[in-house]
Parts: sequence; C-alpha cells; structure tokens
Amino acid sequence: MNIDPTALFKLGYGLYVITSNDGIKDNGLIVNTVSQVTVNPDRISVAINKSNYSHDVILKSGIMNVNCLTIDTPFSVFERFGFQSGRDTDKFDGLAFSRSENGLAIPEISNNSFISLKTDEYYDLGSHGMFICSITESKTLSDKESLTYAYYHSNIKPKPEQKKKKGFVCRICGYVYEGDELPDDFICPWCKHGASDFEPIE
Repeated sequence: MNIDPTALFKLGYGLYVITSNDGIKDNGLIVNTVSQVTVNPDRISVAINKSNYSHDVILKSGIMNVNCLTIDTPFSVFERFGFQSGRDTDKFDGLAFSRSENGLAIPEISNNSFISLKTDEYYDLGSHGMFICSITESKTLSDKESLTYAYYHSNIKPKPEQKKKKGFVCRICGYVYEGDELPDDFICPWCKHGASDFEPIE
C-alpha cells in the first residue's frame, strides 16, 4: 500500500481538556480528537483512548465538558491533565474551577470556551471509543486564539536539552577530541600538532 504516515501529521488538530466526574471526584484529560460532525442538530464527536480512566467514566455517566485551550496555555496544564492518571490522582487538587449546568467542572485555565455534551451514540474503534454527542450548554469565555497541536509542539512543549560536548579543539585544523581530559602526549590525527595546540571547547 502506498501510504506515507507523515501525511497524517499535516491534519489540523485542536487541543482540549475533557472534564468528567466519576461520582466522587472531578477528572480531566487532554485530547486532540474533538470535531463538529453535523448541524441541525449540532453534534460533536470525541474520541478517547480506551486505556484512559476518563473513557470509562464518560461511558458510564454519558456526559462530559469540552474546554477549548488557547495559545497562552502553560505547559503545567498538560502536566496536570495529560501526564498522570485520574485513577489514582485528583487532577483538580488546588485548581480553581466553576461548574456548568450539568454539574461538571470548568477549570480556570487558559480556555476560551466550554461545550457541555451528552452522549447519543458510542462506537468501539479498537484503541479508542468514539462518543457522538449533542450539546446541552456552551459558552464563549474569551476571544483568545485556540491552541493547535502544531502550535503546542512548536511553542509550548519543552525542547529536549542538548548535551554540550566536552572536549578540546585543535586551533590549527579544527579537529575535535571528545573527552574530559586531553592526554599530554596526544597528537592531532589531521595536522599532527600536539596537545599544546588544543584548547577546551567552551
């Protein structure tokens, strides 16, 4: 099959915090799989990985809130809602929030709107479950620009630190010796100059 997987990277995605409640505590997770699929009536699809705790909570309760993140969302929001499980963590601990009419949390984070959903249909898609939902409430909270998956990777997600090479460079030809210490009797393999013509890499 003539399939280039990198072509999928060109699809546009937003980023959202989906909130729910298991009957004891509020929960939330980060997803990039929210889409309006019909009008009259407006219907929204949300796909959630079945390994996530929120999947089972929403499948049981039938309701969720979609909180649309903005480009000024700090990385701490992704750490809170994306890098830990609601099975053993209270993701709302210490976080201010209000509630929508369905009783679910609207976290006071960088979100420009929320949409409350009620599940109408559910499809098992293997790795994910897809919820087809009708809207029970929605509200715009700000006019800040919505966050895309591409913007998150380019501007919010921390870049891995580049380890600085330790070593010495030959002032004559530019040869680099990698290591913490340069042997006194070292001879440059390129220009044949000795250790005295090397200087530490800064």
